Amino acid sequence: MKKADFLLLVLTFLVIATPAMAYIDPGSGSMILQVILAGILGGLFAIKVFWQRVKAFFKALFGRKPDSPKNDR
Repeated sequence: MKKADFLLLVLTFLVIATPAMAYIDPGSGSMILQVILAGILGGLFAIKVFWQRVKAFFKALFGRKPDSPKNDR
């Protein structure tokens, strides 16, 4: 399906839509808010874990190697 066809289909459904005569009660509204916040916080946590892995990779790749012990004799 082409983008133009999909856009036309969506616009058609929006134009012929009738009012639902419905409401969102406070319980549903708070549930939607919790899902949005959980998604944001989960995404931030995933980014944090990913960034730690990237840092650990480069630290292992470019980190200092311990000097070999030197004998003073």
